[in-house]
Amino acid sequence: MTARLGTARLGPAERHAALSRMGSHELDVVVVGGGVVGAGVALDAATRGLSVGLVEARDFASGTSSRSSKLIHGGLRYLEQLNFDLVREALQERSLLLQRIAPHLVRPVPFLFPLTHTGWERPYVGAGLVLYDSLGFSFGGTRGVPGHRHLSRRRALRLAPALKRTAFTGAVQYWDAQVDDARYVMTLLRTAADYGAQVASRAQVVGFLREGERVTGVRVCDLETGTELDVRARQVVNATGVWTDDIQELVGGRGQIHVKASKGVHLLVPRDRIHSLTGIILRTEKSVLFVIPWGRHWIIGTTDTAWTLDKAHPAASRTDIDYVLDHVNAVLSVPLTRDDVEGVYAGLRPLLRGESEQTSQLSREHVVAHPVPGLVMVAGGKFTTYRVMAADAVDAVAHGLDLRVPASCTDRIPLAGAEGYQAQWNSRHRLAESSGLHVARIEHLLQRYGSMTEEVLELIEADPTLARPLTGADDYLRAEIVYAATHEGARHLNDVLTRRTHISIETFHRGLAVAEEAAELLAGPLGWDSEQVKREVEYYTKRVEAERASQEQDTDQEADAIQMGAPEIVPVASPEGRAL
Repeated sequence: MTARLGTARLGPAERHAALSRMGSHELDVVVVGGGVVGAGVALDAATRGLSVGLVEARDFASGTSSRSSKLIHGGLRYLEQLNFDLVREALQERSLLLQRIAPHLVRPVPFLFPLTHTGWERPYVGAGLVLYDSLGFSFGGTRGVPGHRHLSRRRALRLAPALKRTAFTGAVQYWDAQVDDARYVMTLLRTAADYGAQVASRAQVVGFLREGERVTGVRVCDLETGTELDVRARQVVNATGVWTDDIQELVGGRGQIHVKASKGVHLLVPRDRIHSLTGIILRTEKSVLFVIPWGRHWIIGTTDTAWTLDKAHPAASRTDIDYVLDHVNAVLSVPLTRDDVEGVYAGLRPLLRGESEQTSQLSREHVVAHPVPGLVMVAGGKFTTYRVMAADAVDAVAHGLDLRVPASCTDRIPLAGAEGYQAQWNSRHRLAESSGLHVARIEHLLQRYGSMTEEVLELIEADPTLARPLTGADDYLRAEIVYAATHEGARHLNDVLTRRTHISIETFHRGLAVAEEAAELLAGPLGWDSEQVKREVEYYTKRVEAERASQEQDTDQEADAIQMGAPEIVPVASPEGRAL
């Protein structure tokens, strides 16, 4: 264990050391999947005293965990489905994340619920929100967010002048929370590494090790070098989300968990396109639509449609984009057009298969199974309840180890950057003065790195040119690009522009204007020559071009075909070990 939390780095040297150790020492548990659930399992197991390894085939959080609605919430619609236990569990987790586990990454956000009927709707919605607020009480007897309030149409228009007056009769405002999902996962992984977990991305499981019927580890291909290694472990956890069935096939059958992917598409538009001081939530014929404040932008989404095509790069079609625009425009006095859309992203929800074919009706609750000796499967759930899923999975691991393993303690473990965050926030003006940065920059850094902001400032102190913002994406400092490679496990340009930052969706140029500058900054810590810099920029450019072209197609099949045409930066091994 390192001297203090927040010091674990996931740079190139640490990745090499982690793979070396995983290949030379039998572990108590190896986790397959570097999304929020896999990262949560690694932290839970490590804080129970188990030796842990985690491997991820692509970049950390590159699947569902970077393409969510970026909300930490209980799910109002689950109340209508009378799923009170799921809502209570999620709201209690929301309270923990806000107040104890990650106050630097999770923050309250208000939403306005416009009412469209007179008479019955206000008491109906109000009663639901009374229940929603009451279920949220947990940590320290507080919710961590304000309670709901009823508003007349006039008062609602003061908060959200963008609303069309004729589109609603009044409103209710309530509060939930939001998070930078990809950053949260990275912070989880760094915290797990602080407690001794060995972590590596671009390391794909291509097979399972067996002793008779028992799974004894995994065969891993290092996609950066093409070399393979055996990682032996007493228990293996499959936490691969929408890839759950694929991993089950590697072990010799479909197993006990079946996952269906549901596609959710989100749009980003500039903040000035919608004049509002609050987020907005709208009913649709299938689910709900959120308008979520996100820095200098709004996130608008989402859709809910079955997806059976490429899981790595789910495509958003013109039909998806028009669906979101049509529904939000129904309540806006000044409608949005496609020209207002800065960015688009599509994610896949890992839903547990049910009898209904409608993905909106499939279960968001999670399941843990032990299908064969040595293997634990965990799937389903939602981002907000990742910690509960992880604890349940490690309970199953403990049962399989047949050891006295302590109970989960992650409800009392702050993530890296949480300790000292409030004190640094209170001292942000002093930090600004000592660093030479504007206080707004310090606030930006603190809300991304918490007390680890000092590590970013150390890079700037060593090289003052890193204090400059990126040309073409001035929300981010050059130091943040370098830090992504030295401390946060970024291996490629796409990792940085898409997940360590969100430049790929927060700019109209989708990151193309900063790609060369960012690649040059990454070259030093990642050891790239000029040819590799060129390849990284070319790959990223082709990926953006493919995404833009796919968003002009009418069907999922047409959009997917174009997305599939953009190459991976390095060959990715198939489950059989062949290069795709």
